[in-house]
Amino acid sequence: MLLGQMTDSPLLITSIMQFAERHHGAQEVVSVTADAPIHRYDYATAFARARRLANALDKLGLKPGDRVGTLAWNDHRHFELYYAVSCSGRVCHTINPRLHTDQLRYIINHAEDRVVFVDPMFLPLLETLHAELPGLRNIIVLTDVQHMPVSNLPGLLCFEELLAAECDEYAWPELDELAASALCYTSGTTGDPRGVLYSHRATVLHSYGIALPDVMNLRAVDCVMPLVPMFHVNAWGTPYALPMIGAKLVLPGAKMADGEQLHRLIEAERVNYSLGVPTVWLALLEYLQQSGQTVHQLERICVGGAACPAVLIEQFREQHNVTVEHAWGMTELSPVGGYNSPKNSREGMGEDEQFAQRLRQGRALFGIDMKVVADDGAELPWDGQSTGRLMMRGPWVCSEYFGGERTLDDEGWFDTGDVANIDADGFVLITDRIKDVIKSGGEWISSIELENTAVNNPAVAEAAVIAVPHPKWGERPLLLVRLAEGASPDSPAILAWFEGKVASWWVPDAVEFVSELPHTATGKLQKNALRDRYAGFEWPATKMQRRPDD
Repeated sequence: MLLGQMTDSPLLITSIMQFAERHHGAQEVVSVTADAPIHRYDYATAFARARRLANALDKLGLKPGDRVGTLAWNDHRHFELYYAVSCSGRVCHTINPRLHTDQLRYIINHAEDRVVFVDPMFLPLLETLHAELPGLRNIIVLTDVQHMPVSNLPGLLCFEELLAAECDEYAWPELDELAASALCYTSGTTGDPRGVLYSHRATVLHSYGIALPDVMNLRAVDCVMPLVPMFHVNAWGTPYALPMIGAKLVLPGAKMADGEQLHRLIEAERVNYSLGVPTVWLALLEYLQQSGQTVHQLERICVGGAACPAVLIEQFREQHNVTVEHAWGMTELSPVGGYNSPKNSREGMGEDEQFAQRLRQGRALFGIDMKVVADDGAELPWDGQSTGRLMMRGPWVCSEYFGGERTLDDEGWFDTGDVANIDADGFVLITDRIKDVIKSGGEWISSIELENTAVNNPAVAEAAVIAVPHPKWGERPLLLVRLAEGASPDSPAILAWFEGKVASWWVPDAVEFVSELPHTATGKLQKNALRDRYAGFEWPATKMQRRPDD
């Protein structure tokens, strides 16, 4: 074999930081925190502080490979931790603070976190759990001395005081590109949460991938606000990709679902691209409608984490001239696996066909291969109809969970747990999660499609559909609805909305009106909690049961 004669430079997160500081050092980073409503500095200052932080980590006695936990929002201090921890050879373990305390306890102990950096808001969580976290040596509160909360926790330190004691010179180690860089646990909706351990190499490749024109199309002239939390799969990789290309970064702190605050930040900072789950965008739309405001600078938004309701695409386009782009991924994929950007073939489609394709989760970006398979493992055709298990493989796909559980089959494919089909142009449509799909009378019903249909009703603010045991059909769909403000339709009116939009036997058998629906911290519906809550639901005796052959 004849080898090429090119430089063999390791792919390290450190290189992103050093490039950004040298070429985009003056680019602004705007952050919202509890102690500074609007904090401003630039990449050069951020990375100088990261060097101070790396010195502090050394003095805390942290060794290469040690896990450093974070319980924090999207702000500048959390951003500094991303680089100081990983680039100094440790592992940045971002922890979802909205998990149940049993899961938090499990995650921190399973990761063997030695130190946890915590937003003041979440300090009471650690006070509750501390006695059951034997490996935890220090807790550093992400604030300044003036706002330091009172607590009796041992090993408690102040972040800004820690940095003030250090210099901003640090010799970053020469790491192996396969070295672990970050750790994120899955939600654990079935069994204990499982850790996904990212590498420097995978993170850099993922950053290249999502920055491509046919993916997020990130540019140095952009102003980007990630609304997906930094404790959830690294805010979809944006804290790495944005410095890499030099975009302005806006970090909204704890106000990620506050429509008024989001509007204020978008307008004041001239945000032209933002990323978040559907519930965040629905909250912004609701505020814009109620206030009569619009978003003058916003050009594009990315929707991920759950299927995008058609109403989001329509209302943002028609009322605010904003393009909605669909993305798909998961913790095990670093997380982005697909993005819905058009191909030339879309120009030959009719308007309805184009819109239907825009509702798909997207097509694979370079680096990711995908397929759908039947129950026997045979690959299914890309015809937009054949539905099976969605499989992925690529250089930023998890090969095993932290602790050793292998995730891939013998050919290197990862089973996503999603049910999907792929059309002739490679666009994926996820019809459900394996665990959420409804099997009624031996036939499958997509809870996602029913939810999206319900949300397209102007009277519905939010909807969830779950499978509930049924004495005759095994399972039937139950619709849970949170009504829009001022709306008051009854159950028959809500169910009538489905007629002609889905197969008649798919129509839910009952509607329950609720004041709120449970969500994870990332905005996803907690279907497991809803299934538990309605496990004993009694079906209305008068409801006509539908079958596929009706």
